[in-house]
Amino acid sequence: MQPKKVSHWTILLLGVILGIIGLVAIYDASVVDAFKNHNDKFHFVKQQGMWMFLGIIVSQVASFFPVSLIKKYSHVIFLACVFLLIIVLIPGIGSKFLGARRWILLGPVVVQPSELIKVALVIYLAKWLDITRPLKQFVFILASILLLVMLQPDLGTSLIIVGVGLSVYLISGAPLKELAIFISLMVFGICMLIISSPYRLDRLKTFIDPSTDPQGASYHITQVLYGIGSGGLTGVGLGKSRQKFAFLPEATTDSIFVIVAEELGFIGGILLISTLVMLSLSGLRVAYQASDRFDKLLAAGISLMFLVQTFVNIGSMTAIVPLTGVPLPFISYGGSSLLTNYIALGLLVGVAKRS
Repeated sequence: MQPKKVSHWTILLLGVILGIIGLVAIYDASVVDAFKNHNDKFHFVKQQGMWMFLGIIVSQVASFFPVSLIKKYSHVIFLACVFLLIIVLIPGIGSKFLGARRWILLGPVVVQPSELIKVALVIYLAKWLDITRPLKQFVFILASILLLVMLQPDLGTSLIIVGVGLSVYLISGAPLKELAIFISLMVFGICMLIISSPYRLDRLKTFIDPSTDPQGASYHITQVLYGIGSGGLTGVGLGKSRQKFAFLPEATTDSIFVIVAEELGFIGGILLISTLVMLSLSGLRVAYQASDRFDKLLAAGISLMFLVQTFVNIGSMTAIVPLTGVPLPFISYGGSSLLTNYIALGLLVGVAKRS
């Protein structure tokens, strides 16, 4: 029996619902810091609301963008984002914060190229894999992107790029034997990167035993687990988080799921995860129903991008995987991340319309 067609309105509605949940979560997580540093408890939620409004407009533009033009200029989009990945590494152009050089400041606007490259890579691979391509060329493309991202450094985004790239390549009909060899080499390379970096090695040690250094290397994961554990089944109540009082690092960005789980408990956390997974599964159904090969790979790549990033973020917050910093799609604070998600959502809506 043919599964029921997914409406493009369903995709768009899920994206808007997640954005609204994100606004509420950001307000709860940032109210103390916003009032203390900006004398306005709505400071962060106002900025995120502006980016969400712009993101919804951009998503609508992307959904109506002719697929022929997306295919034609896929390499231009990809190379432009690669160029941004290169120049962000240049002192004076790229902005450095907490040891990482990931942002380009353009007046009041902050651009994070590592966010943009994820969507650009999916678009490019969807066009590039429209015909059979050799593994060596795929390895070169993916390795080049990973090198530039790791120079920032950004291991979390690198993991997402690997996951999405391999998934799209596999869906395109790649030989499993060759892909298995490549995956083995990638796992070996990631292990070497972790071992060769003291702070990544510390994170691995704290993942194995979070109690090793609760006031040092284990502080972040200790506060994360304390916040989630405090929420219990139903949470401490909306707006009543204790971890937002400067205990939890990156409360509005990477760790925002902790605030949700603390205030709304296991039930609230599961509902949020279910909504994110529902969006990804709806996107995969769109990919399954698409008749055009490019549309199929594009929808699958975007859906898997949301799914992999959700897994990496929540997995690191629940100690399923070692702690790494990636935003939760549509929920975490950040203009580049939110706008990129809505561009991807718009492209997915466009595929749903065409299919």
